[in-house]
Amino acid sequence: MFRKITVAVLTLALSLPLAAQAEPIVIKFSHVVATNTPKGAAAEYFKKIAEERTKGRVKVEVYPNSQLYKDKEEMEMLQIGAVQMLAPSLAKFAPLGLKEFEVFDLPFIFNDYADLHKVTQGPVGAKLLKKLESKGLMGLAYWDNGFKVMSANKPLRKPEDMKGLKMRIQSSKVLDSQMRSVGAIPQVMAFSEVYQALQTGVVDGTENPPSNLYTQKMHEVQKYVTMSNHGYLGYAVLVNKKFWMGLPADIRTILEGAMKDATKYANDIAKKDNDKAMAEVKKSGKSQIITLTAAERKAWKKAMDKAHKDNAARIGNDIVQEVYKATGYSAN
Repeated sequence: MFRKITVAVLTLALSLPLAAQAEPIVIKFSHVVATNTPKGAAAEYFKKIAEERTKGRVKVEVYPNSQLYKDKEEMEMLQIGAVQMLAPSLAKFAPLGLKEFEVFDLPFIFNDYADLHKVTQGPVGAKLLKKLESKGLMGLAYWDNGFKVMSANKPLRKPEDMKGLKMRIQSSKVLDSQMRSVGAIPQVMAFSEVYQALQTGVVDGTENPPSNLYTQKMHEVQKYVTMSNHGYLGYAVLVNKKFWMGLPADIRTILEGAMKDATKYANDIAKKDNDKAMAEVKKSGKSQIITLTAAERKAWKKAMDKAHKDNAARIGNDIVQEVYKATGYSAN
């Protein structure tokens, strides 16, 4: 009797599809922002469609708000395989020896999303992602967040209004140079620590796309927000190369398709979410919104062009010139 039951169980097990027997492939996707930001929403969308399309063969675990790792830790964790997927800011690649990515940090280099996508969706963007492979990483896509605004507890209308202000930045030589070009004192700080630093006066202000400003409640501790749109904040979606290349070919193909659709989703919602966030900041009444005139914006652009001159050789003159050619950048 026992032998008959054993044979029956084995027969049933062998008749089940392989996917039903195997443990799902787990992709830990870590990031530092809130779920209700463009990156946070896109990560959740990727999880949803990746799991649906692989019929459960892949499980994507999303960890937002620095639940696993802070800014400085996450790249190393990806390289050693502690997580499988990240979407770090493009400002974070210089410590890997990839200074070329800091071209995205140059102030006023993109007038709008159309200019930006000529680079991220063109040959220059592809060339940059290819450079990640020597570091044990692979770049799958660029995700937009948006264009940054300045915030502080004093009105910022002219570049000279920045003089002496301690401004939080991401770790980037270009952003350091950008702030110094207008007399501010740059302070590198993890994203998760910014609200408290603003609240306690450790820093005087910051730069962020509106979605980050609003979801982290920074507007509640900043009296003024200037619609400078001076710089771009975007992300590269990365995977551990060894993990990615070790996936079954059919799974990898499905995930590549899911990433393509998640990227369109991310970029479609970025501007909409930032516009909505800015409207909420204004509605809150906690921050006064300053809109620059064309002449005022031109003055900021001219002042910050020093960051271009100071960093072109460091980033790579060839990459900088390729982006200039694509966008038509001029300081005047």
